[in-house]
Amino acid sequence: MNGTNRSTIAAELAGVPADFRDLIEQASTADLHRRSDGTRWSNKQLLFHMVFGYLIVRTLMPLVHLLGRSGWSRRFAATLDAAHRPFHLINYLGSVGGGQLLPTRTMAALLDRSCRALTDRLTSETEPSLALTMHFPTRWDPYFRDTMRVLDVYHYGTEHYRHHRRQLSLRSTTDSSPQP
Repeated sequence: MNGTNRSTIAAELAGVPADFRDLIEQASTADLHRRSDGTRWSNKQLLFHMVFGYLIVRTLMPLVHLLGRSGWSRRFAATLDAAHRPFHLINYLGSVGGGQLLPTRTMAALLDRSCRALTDRLTSETEPSLALTMHFPTRWDPYFRDTMRVLDVYHYGTEHYRHHRRQLSLRSTTDSSPQP
């Protein structure tokens, strides 16, 4: 997390929606239905999964604050880690469904709203609240670390997005397009 601070994360949250719109505007129907590189999802399903990462961050924030203050996060994370197999199946199937049901414009609108809401919340966070820590289920995602600060959770969405952006097999991602 070196170099990651509030202003860096705010810039990420501002840049990701524009990058996502560029991806979907450049993608053909064939691109969207093509299998992604290194996942079982199509590109469109993976695009939904990338948006879903920010939806998760937005949903997690109240829980991270609550568990960060309560001292129960280690037990909570251990319970979630124990349920990693059902989680991975639900995660996979949810992105299959979301990618099949939602038009890319709807995905972009969801991402816009989520990033705006996260930016608003980030702006209102105090330094002590950004420093709160919570244990995370490390078997759920490679970017979850055993202990994460609230600030780290804000950044997680972009880590997740960048990781999966590299797995897209859209023509637009094979050039030297900048990443957020």
